[in-house]
Amino acid sequence: MNLSDEELIDGCKRRSRKHEELFFKKYYGYVMGISMSYSKSRDLAQEITHDSFLKFFDSVKKLEDTPSVKPWLRRVTVNTAIDYYRRNRKFQNHEEADGETPVFDAEYAPDQLAYEEILKLLYQLPEDHQLVFNLYEVEGYSHKEVAERLEITESSSRVYLTRAKNKLRQLIHIHFKEYAGR
Repeated sequence: MNLSDEELIDGCKRRSRKHEELFFKKYYGYVMGISMSYSKSRDLAQEITHDSFLKFFDSVKKLEDTPSVKPWLRRVTVNTAIDYYRRNRKFQNHEEADGETPVFDAEYAPDQLAYEEILKLLYQLPEDHQLVFNLYEVEGYSHKEVAERLEITESSSRVYLTRAKNKLRQLIHIHFKEYAGR
């Protein structure tokens, strides 16, 4: 059955299991992809995905008009990933930055990497660095917004981002050396 997003959301508002299941099947891959970029394991990504859909279904009644579904699902999923992070790990050894930090200047273009390769590199970052990187670089949050969401200082957000970028630069360099050696 091929229903429009509006029909699916209307059914979800009525808590129709059929509509919820169809909505879940239609957007599972999209939400799972976002969840994978915020977690280090497929199991955790699946938990985040399932919780994101539960939050979506619980809040769908509040919508008056049918919004663009993907941005709304992205926001729910990112917020769910942040909630998981806060619940499961508090930042330890907060480090403050003294002034501005250098900007990432990659020698190697990440756009030459496949999505799966990029995820593998991101998984190698410490969890806090990965989360700040995703929120700032992928989602477009400011350091102030990242700091508020993660309950850290803005300077810590900058430090984590700089360290994430430096580590990614090293990992990309290593990746291209290994790739060239094949």
